[in-house]
Amino acid sequence: MNVVDRLEREQMRLDIPDFRSGDTVKVHIKIREGEKERIQVFQGIVIAKRKGGLRSTFTVRKVSYGIGVEKVFPLHSPSIDKIEIVQRGKVRRSRLYYLRKLKGKAARVKVRRYN
Repeated sequence: MNVVDRLEREQMRLDIPDFRSGDTVKVHIKIREGEKERIQVFQGIVIAKRKGGLRSTFTVRKVSYGIGVEKVFPLHSPSIDKIEIVQRGKVRRSRLYYLRKLKGKAARVKVRRYN
């Protein structure tokens, strides 16, 4: 095994739940403001997930006051406190970029009933 791969594997997080595109998640982010640290929750639909070992990321989209907001989170970042799965979505694509053009009820994702 390569030395770089071994170092990456040591730094990977093991407490990440198994989620995929279409799932609604709550991402608890640690935010530092001066000396204080607080946790902010960002809830939305996972529209993309990039795999790449330690460099893997996922994109979460929500609509806040009528404006679409997207954030890209590094999956193994220490600034992420935890990830909660709120609802499982039933989609047939791995990248849901088409949701950017849709509004209201058209932008909903069906719920996956089975596990």
